[in-house]
Amino acid sequence: YHMIPYVLFNKYSCFIYLFLYSLVSSSPLTPGSSGQHPLVQNQTVTEGRTAIMTCRVEYNDQTSLQWSNPTQQTLFFGNKKALRDNRIELVRASWSELTISISEITLADEGMYTCSLFTMPVKTAKAYLTVLGVPEKPEIDGLTKPALEGDEITLTCMTHGSKPAANLRWFRNEKEIKGAKEVNASGKTFTVTSSLQLLVDRDDDGAAYTCKVDHVSLLQTPQQTTEVLEVHYAPRALITQSLTFPQEGQYLKLECVSKGNPSPDPVLWTKDGGELPDLERMIVQGRELTFSALNKTDNGTYRCVASNHLGTSSAEYILYVYDPNAMGQRGPDHALIGGVVAVVVFVTLCLIIFLGRYLARHKGTYLTNEAKGADDAPDADTAIINAEGNTHAEGKKEYFI
Repeated sequence: YHMIPYVLFNKYSCFIYLFLYSLVSSSPLTPGSSGQHPLVQNQTVTEGRTAIMTCRVEYNDQTSLQWSNPTQQTLFFGNKKALRDNRIELVRASWSELTISISEITLADEGMYTCSLFTMPVKTAKAYLTVLGVPEKPEIDGLTKPALEGDEITLTCMTHGSKPAANLRWFRNEKEIKGAKEVNASGKTFTVTSSLQLLVDRDDDGAAYTCKVDHVSLLQTPQQTTEVLEVHYAPRALITQSLTFPQEGQYLKLECVSKGNPSPDPVLWTKDGGELPDLERMIVQGRELTFSALNKTDNGTYRCVASNHLGTSSAEYILYVYDPNAMGQRGPDHALIGGVVAVVVFVTLCLIIFLGRYLARHKGTYLTNEAKGADDAPDADTAIINAEGNTHAEGKKEYFI
């Protein structure tokens, strides 16, 4: 064997070596050689990483090991490199082990690799190298900026290059929602698409829609893309007040709460359908209308109008200024509550009195009847029955007399 010159092994190298081995070998195969067999394991590697291929023999009598790729090209024969590929390196070579590494793995490297033990006959073991295709970062299409309230839009998320096919998941502000998935093969990899149909509402304004890729090759670094939805909608107006029962001389603030996109600024304040009459006491600042000191002349209907290019909304507030002297210290709310409590107490007392009299009357009738029939009765119930019988008898007796 040591007299054989080194050659670059091709797909016929196995047969050349066997022929030369049979010529130069001066000793027959050992009896234990028939029990030798190479041991390998299947490997799964993510695209772009390094695969380690190991072939072992427990009892080797100095017989060479060889690794070949899926196209039957010899990669290493013992410690001799046979294929000019800088990605393939020798890790360990001995009579009992041949380990090689393949860096920068591509999908083209996937397939069945063969480890050969050059006994007579040659024994082989096959290991399948599976290459995982890494999905690309997803892209979201179909987002119109801005969208209008009431529009129907379809968001589409797509990722290429996954193997096996990736899974796409949708999230709205971190809450998962379901989309429609579609998978298409493209060579050895897959293109995955997920669609999400939306009826746009004003609550969607500012909502973040995220498409996330789940794949076995992305356990540590998941791929995802987020788009924020902008929605334009007409305003809705509402007036809030700082006082429930405004009184003369008090400070009052009315605020026109109007939410819309674009923002409906400024708002328009009117009183009884016309302009504000006293701008010295009635001060408009942004959406607020303030009264420095209320008086009876401020009574009326106040309206705020908010508008943008999508619509107009208005709200009204009827202001009635109370006389603090007429209201008293407790105020109208306390007087109303006191009246309701008085009525409830009166009705409750009437019910208690009526129920007491009813129970007392029936209790007296029971005792009287029991006494009438108690002479010959063994118990109270029999006494009652006897008493009722005697009453009817006496009635009949008087009728016939």
